[in-house]
This record gives sequence, structure tokens and C-alpha cells, in this order.
Amino acid sequence: MGHGADSATEAGRISRPAEVTVWDSVVRITHWSVATLFAITWISEDWQFIHQPAGYMILTLVGLRVVWGFMGTRHARFSDFIYRPIAILKHVRSMLSANPSRSLGHNPLGGLMVVAMLATGASGWLMTTNTMRGIAWIEGLHEALASITLVLVGLHVLGVAVMSVLGRENLVWAMITGRKRAERRRVTKEGARARCYEG
Repeated sequence: MGHGADSATEAGRISRPAEVTVWDSVVRITHWSVATLFAITWISEDWQFIHQPAGYMILTLVGLRVVWGFMGTRHARFSDFIYRPIAILKHVRSMLSANPSRSLGHNPLGGLMVVAMLATGASGWLMTTNTMRGIAWIEGLHEALASITLVLVGLHVLGVAVMSVLGRENLVWAMITGRKRAERRRVTKEGARARCYEG
């Protein structure tokens, strides 16, 4: 094996990061569809003939996302991106320090965004049921959750921009293609020898 291959697997060197598939098609389609429909529902609040159908479509997609959160691929599952409040705060502090922690799947803020969208969709559905229709506190809850979600959307977009710059990784493109840079790993002496023998 040539000197170039030997140097590439030198012990202690960091191997070249590869790309791995993180987001499956269900996650990507629901993400962009819900984002688009949420914008439509926000600007069409006074036009119920648009607002309600868009809301029902969000509800359908949210239902699909809930099912997929239990049955989907690894990074689509709730167990992969539901974080404790302390983890969310630590992630925010790391972003403010210009040295953000990297998550291969949803980061803590992204996971919070998903939860907020689920809660908003659920409250919107309650408003359409015979039992809850017209109840003031349900309508107030839905409006409050929608406002909170809007704030989280802004923070999410800002966070994506910051993480893309600081992490040198286009996260928007990653959500389109489903692929992200794999975690870097160090090559051990044993691993280097094994690769040399394999070569």
C-alpha cells in the first residue's frame, strides 16, 4: 500500500468525515409541509375558509408525525430529540458562547419546536370538536400556543442560521437532502493497523 494511504490512516489522525442519512422522507416532507401550512394559517386567521382547511392539513401531518415519532427511523423518534429543560438551557448557552454543541439529529431547540407544533395542532383540533367548540379558554389557549410557536419558529430559524455558520454545515440543505456530516472519530493505532492489513 502506498505512502498516501499509510498517512491517511496514521494513528491519532482524524478520519475524513463522511455523510450519513439522518432525516428520512417522512420527516422532511412533514417538516416543510407543516412550515408552509403554518405560515398560511397565520396570515389567514380572518379567512376561515383558508385557515381551517390548512389547519386540518397540519393536524393530519402532525398525527402522522406523532405515529412516526414512535415507529420511525432513529432520528425521527421522540426518544432521540425530547430533551430535559437543563439540556435545552445548556444548548442555548453553548450557542451564545460561539462554540455550539452539535447534534446529529434534532438539537434541543429543534426538539422543543416539534413539541410546540404538536401542542398547537392539538389545541386547534379541540376547537373543532362539539364538546370544546366556542369555549373561550380553549380559543385563548390555541392563540397563545400559536404565538409561542411563532416565537419558536423565529428562534428556530435564527438557530439554524447560527449553527450553519458556526458549525460550517448547511442545515437547510440537510433537511432537504436528509444527509448530514457524520460525527468525526479518531483513528486508533489498532484501527490504523487493521486498515493497513486490509489494504
